[in-house]
Amino acid sequence: MSSTMKPPKGFAPMSCCWSTATMQKRLPFLAWLPDYTWHALKMDFIAGISVGLTVIPQALAYAEVAGLPPQYGLYSAFMGCFVYFFLGTSRDVTLGPTAIMSLLVSFYTFREPAYAVLLAFLSGCIQLGMGFLRLGFLLDFISCPVIKGFTSAAAIIIGFGQIKNLLGLQHISRQFFLQVYYTFHNIGETRVGDAVLGLVCMVLLLVLKLMRDHVPPVHPEMPTGVRLSHGLVWTATTARNALVVSFAALVAYSFQVTGYQPFVLTGKTPEGLPDAHIPPFSVTTANGTISFTEMVQGMGVGLAVVPLMGLLESIAVAKSFASQNNYRIDANQELLAIGLTNILGSLFSSYPVTGSFGRTAVNAQSGVCTPAGGLMTGALVLLSLDYLTSLFYYIPKSALAAVIIMAVVPLFDTKIVGTLWRVKRLDLLPLCVTFLLCFWEVQYGILAGTLVSMLVLLHSVARPKIQVSEGPMLVLQPASGLHFPAIETLREALLSRALETSPPRSAALDCTHVCSIDYTVVLGLGELLEDFHKRGATLALIGLQVPVLRVLLSADLKGVLYFCTLEEAEKYLKQEPGTQPYNGSEDSVPEHKIALLKA
Repeated sequence: MSSTMKPPKGFAPMSCCWSTATMQKRLPFLAWLPDYTWHALKMDFIAGISVGLTVIPQALAYAEVAGLPPQYGLYSAFMGCFVYFFLGTSRDVTLGPTAIMSLLVSFYTFREPAYAVLLAFLSGCIQLGMGFLRLGFLLDFISCPVIKGFTSAAAIIIGFGQIKNLLGLQHISRQFFLQVYYTFHNIGETRVGDAVLGLVCMVLLLVLKLMRDHVPPVHPEMPTGVRLSHGLVWTATTARNALVVSFAALVAYSFQVTGYQPFVLTGKTPEGLPDAHIPPFSVTTANGTISFTEMVQGMGVGLAVVPLMGLLESIAVAKSFASQNNYRIDANQELLAIGLTNILGSLFSSYPVTGSFGRTAVNAQSGVCTPAGGLMTGALVLLSLDYLTSLFYYIPKSALAAVIIMAVVPLFDTKIVGTLWRVKRLDLLPLCVTFLLCFWEVQYGILAGTLVSMLVLLHSVARPKIQVSEGPMLVLQPASGLHFPAIETLREALLSRALETSPPRSAALDCTHVCSIDYTVVLGLGELLEDFHKRGATLALIGLQVPVLRVLLSADLKGVLYFCTLEEAEKYLKQEPGTQPYNGSEDSVPEHKIALLKA
């Protein structure tokens, strides 16, 4: 007897192509890894090193923005590199700590690492759930003016928050308005060493950035020496953060050797990566134990704001670079990638992370070919935790402040007000509401701005523009869809222009732009038909689309007349022979409409 069993008759094995396509969608690296080349490896290696030299000083600086010890920035900087290799759909995006996410963490975690780590875990769970449920469309309700208002306010809050470190001031409140007051109040306590070093670092960063923006492209016909010098300039300007921070640390170390230290230093940073452990679901303090429920209540709306803003920032970055470089991303797959990054990162004491626009730009400009570049970035961060933490002690806080300030300056959009003034002035309302309220509380700014945007949107739905045409008969054409809040506007327009005149006029409602109606609209149309009938006038419907026609037929409205064109309606009102309306039954509907109705 043969040991090989034959499948039953009629059995069809699962399609190999379907299985492969599904696997490639869920694990995108399977799509590009089989065709990976040595050239791609070289470019990814260069890009990974470039991003790594950028993220290490930024991670240390952003931990300060989050109100956490500097090592937590590094703990947050490597997991996204490895997870995104497997799950990411953009070759350019790098996940890690960012200025905006660090600002949000500082608002909701009370400068407590345990809260920050738990927030990362819970944010990841929410983001992962949204990815599985394909809820990425919810982010579409946060409009561009709201985003611009938030990021511009965040740039000012973060930037001004670093003035105290730039000037060496101590004991300054973190609340924005108190921060402004006490910064100016204590300006006389400025440490000259920190102020001078911080300003020098800012100037160096600006000069290197300008050099990077104006370096001419390399051509193969250039002499070897020119190409080599170009490569050195490109490397120095791309890794400018690491270069400037290293310079500042060397200056601080030189003073330390002489026994005089004019700078406020970062201080001791624990060596190595912490052991993997589950996030803290309770915290023990001198006053007792804070339970998981109390921690969640303490973080409040941060559990909604942090994951949503993290997703919004990351997907916006991914879409921007996908558009520039002519490829597509899967937004729901990106939700899975960032959600899993935050969950796994929380096991190693990470705080919430998202896509970084600045480091993604470095990645793209370095010629990255695939997400494999992130592996080198992650490895570089881990190496720095193992071998460089003793050197981080000498990094002046004023140098890190300079890095942060120069990083957030591009977030402030100086052109958005002028653009909105030219395009649509009403959009300035959510922009200003978000911008101003974010200085009070970030969540209030985002929520209020989103609410104002929704009200603007609903106003256009409730009060659609109605185009009126005078001719043999009055024609009203809604410029957009017809939904239940708009029925009163339509009713007022028809009553004032047709029925309140003497004598009452017949009218036609051109539904060319109406693709769907609801029950409230059907009831409103029925009342209008009765009003017209009582006044001895006619209300005709023209240009009905199939979904609308199907609803009207199902409603069985009495006395409804609908025509394919305005000309047919005018002929009917003139009682020209051969013109009949389509009224209330499927038998009167044209054959091509019946075919569509039955489809």
